[in-house]
Order: sequence, then C-alpha cells, then structure tokens
Amino acid sequence: MTVRLGILSTARINDEIIGAAQGSDRVEVLAVASRDARRAEAYAREKAIERSYGSYEELLGDPDVDAVYISLPNGMHIPWTMHSLRAGKHVLCEKPLSRRADDVVRAFELAESAGLVLSEGFMWRHHPQTRKVGELLQQGTIGRLRVVRASFSFELTSRHGPGDTRFDPELDGGALMDVGCYCISFIRFAAGEPERVQAEQVVGESGVDVVFTATIRLPGETLAHFDCGFILPSRDEVEIVGEEGSLFLDDPWHCRVPVIELRRDGEVDRIEAERANSYRLELENVAAAIRGEAPLLLGRADAVGQARTIEALYRSASEETAVEIEPDRERSHA
Repeated sequence: MTVRLGILSTARINDEIIGAAQGSDRVEVLAVASRDARRAEAYAREKAIERSYGSYEELLGDPDVDAVYISLPNGMHIPWTMHSLRAGKHVLCEKPLSRRADDVVRAFELAESAGLVLSEGFMWRHHPQTRKVGELLQQGTIGRLRVVRASFSFELTSRHGPGDTRFDPELDGGALMDVGCYCISFIRFAAGEPERVQAEQVVGESGVDVVFTATIRLPGETLAHFDCGFILPSRDEVEIVGEEGSLFLDDPWHCRVPVIELRRDGEVDRIEAERANSYRLELENVAAAIRGEAPLLLGRADAVGQARTIEALYRSASEETAVEIEPDRERSHA
C-alpha cells in the first residue's frame, strides 16, 4: 500500500518532502492546498502534483488522501494538526509541533482515540549518522557522558527580510522555535530528558527571540549548553563530551556529509555513516507506522518531552530564573 500524502501550504520546505516522496515507492504526494486556488494550481503544475485545492479544508475532505504533511508557520501547527486528525488523516507535522506541552498532549490524545498516526518532523533523527551516534554512546565509546554542546544559527534578516513569518510572535516565530529546537532535540537524544534549565534571550524589534542560549541539567550529572540565533553567522555543530573522549559532528541535522569525529587519546578518528535522504526515511517510517509494519520513531513521548523543554526554556528566559522540569510522565506512551 502506497500512502497518499496531501500537503498543507506551499512552503519552501515542501521541496524536500516532494523530492523524498519521488524517490520512494511507499509514499506518493497526491495533493497540495493553499489559501489561494490559483497559487495551489500553479504550484501543483510546477511540482507535478495531481490535485490542488484552494483551501486546506477542501484537501482534508479528499477521501483519497491518507495523510497530511503540515508545513505551515509554527503557530498554525496545532490547529491544523487537530483539524486534520478530526478529518481522519494521519499527520506528519513539521517541527516544532508546539511550544506548549498541553497542546501536544491534546493532539496525541486525539490521534490515539482515532487510531491515527501523528509524528513531529525532525528528519535528522531518521538518518544513519544519528543512529551511529546512538550506537557509539550505548557502547560507552567516550566513557561517562558529561557535556553536550550544540549550536545552530544563521543570518535571517538579509536573506528573507523582516516580513518573514519567523519574525512574527503571533505565529510563534523566533530563533528557539526555528533552529534552537534542533539543539534541544539532539541534547535530549544524547542525554535524556532535561531536569532544569537556565536560559537567556535577546528579543528583536518584532518581539521574537533573535538570539537564545541556555544551560541544561540532565540525568546522571550531565550538563548541556546550546545557542541559536537569527543574527549570527551560519553555524551548526554538536559536540558530545564524555570522561574518555568526545564525538564531534559538523553537520548534525542536515547530514549532508555524514561524518562523526571520535576524539580520544589525542587522536581523531573519522567515522563515516551511510549517505541517505533523511526526509525519505522520515516519510517511510511514518508510512510503515500507518500500515502497522513498524513502530513510529518519533511519537508522543518525544514530542511531549520536546514541548515541555521549550516551554520551560521560554519561561526561564522571561522570568530570568532557573526552571525545574518535573519528571516526564509521558514515557509510558509510544
């Protein structure tokens, strides 16, 4: 069974999903929707998509669409996830699902009650490079984990202009939501769920954070630090430090050059991972979960943990104080 996908919006990120689906025999992009029928029609023609709709509701009413990919601005993720689930569609929602944990819990409760698949779109988690990092950590390659350091930034203003939705506080814009969420996701992947956060932010003219940094305490006396921003040079890297060595990734999220540097005993070993399309693997995992053939990699527990951390970070930065995070109550959920 090929899972037939509908896309809500004509965002730039869609190109990655469309290209990935074209390289897979398990997923087909059947339809696209925009709030402008002419735009949707032109987009479908350009991308060789069979069907186009002038509203998101129309696409959700198409009985041939099995699942939807939501690439709308951040603040629209939860509302249209809920609309899609109520329409009986499985959902892959682009990251971040929400900055509010209660919203994420509600969405998964609806998905579970309807027997539908819901997943947050962190494509890097599906890549062989990420799997290899997990194996190295499980094998104790760098000894007891002590520090995780992550950075993700780029200069947004000159590239896209101040009208970019990522500058809109009403749409949950900001550097933490756009790129800092990747840093959080990696820290949680490597070290578990945060116990305490201490954050600082610089707020830009539009009212969203344009620079955000934080220190995080994790289980096992592990500490983490990340920084992200819209007004900084392009940077994306992760270092995982243990008592006996470290793992360094220069391309942790896009995985274009999947190489892990193992730094130990004064030497550097380059560990190459298999090249793969993260978006195709992401789509195929969701499709397999829909067909009941494989477990969903990123389900309820991960999405709730992600949102709880983001929520705590924003609270810490706003109140200028450390914020304790209660033990995760979602671990029992797949």
